[in-house]
Amino acid sequence: MPHTPAAPDQAHTRTRPVHWTATAVALGAVVAAAAFLQPDPAAASAPRAVAGPETRPATAPAPDAAAATYPLDCHGVPQRVVASAQGDLDGDGRPETVAAVRCDAGSGTPPHAVYVLTTDPGAATTPRVVATLLEAGARKTVTDLAVRDHTVTATLLGYSSPEIPRYAPDLKQQAKWRWTGGKFSQELTDSAAKRV
Repeated sequence: MPHTPAAPDQAHTRTRPVHWTATAVALGAVVAAAAFLQPDPAAASAPRAVAGPETRPATAPAPDAAAATYPLDCHGVPQRVVASAQGDLDGDGRPETVAAVRCDAGSGTPPHAVYVLTTDPGAATTPRVVATLLEAGARKTVTDLAVRDHTVTATLLGYSSPEIPRYAPDLKQQAKWRWTGGKFSQELTDSAAKRV
């Protein structure tokens, strides 16, 4: 009967938990070292900021409508901001404020004026009026004032004749103002005369 030689003792090749733990620790150290030595992909691909005229500061807050002085003559009666809206109207990255202002007469319906406010960049200055969108002399009342997509929108209420009571406007217009060519252009859409 042929004799089969005994297999050599392979006790030293058996895996034990201690072997797996050592392998895992070594592999983790290699991966950590590789990650540590790699350049940051965000830093490598992002251009470095260079100071220059195109570098803009962080977005400044919009001007405070209550802190401005308006060119509205109220003959000693205080002025009152009745509505305001904020947005970047001229595309310079800094928000402006649009304010509807009237004399705070206490009774009646004083007409509104609409102003655009800005502040000087990098300075804590009082907001200043840079444009008048609607004069109080137009004898309109402003509702639904908003700024969207670099455009000021508002509903203007008015009167078809001097006989119409000031508390019951009978004309309605949708107004839009947009900054184009270095000034604000106005678009008005009239509604039919009726009580509003």
